[in-house]
Amino acid sequence: MENPGPDITISPARPEHFAALRAIELAAFETLREAGAVTGQAVANSLKDFADFSRDGLLLAAFTPDGTPVGFVAGVFENRWLHIAEIDVHPHWQRRGIGRLLMQALLSIGQQRSLAGATLTTDNIAAFNANFYATLGFEIVEGESCPLHLRSQKEEEVEIGFDPARRVGMRLDF
Repeated sequence: MENPGPDITISPARPEHFAALRAIELAAFETLREAGAVTGQAVANSLKDFADFSRDGLLLAAFTPDGTPVGFVAGVFENRWLHIAEIDVHPHWQRRGIGRLLMQALLSIGQQRSLAGATLTTDNIAAFNANFYATLGFEIVEGESCPLHLRSQKEEEVEIGFDPARRVGMRLDF
């Protein structure tokens, strides 16, 4: 992994960035497809979804010096939890530490808001998914240690076609 360098900045995304974030998500889908983590037609959050993430202050983007977004992270509040809804870095910018910077910035917001912790669902086989989140302190949770919203999220993902053998819930307590 390369250092993203001082030229990458993390800041809130604004409406004029939403279309670019959607394009990043679609491009990153192909990286997931190549790893076997997803199948089917590429999907991305809607512009309304991005507006919803942004309204709660939970949509951050990574920008180049000229203001071009190259990655983003989006979250939602689930009771006292920060749920990481999506994180994507454009394939040309991956493996430079940008995803880590984005996650650290969003997790910091959750800590500042005195939330219980953060949750997410991910693929447990692709090397850049569950293993990456584990380096940030997330742990795979099942059964009673898995918050209700996370169990529901996993069920919804299976209903829309994700492989249940590959999906895991993860949590990080603050």
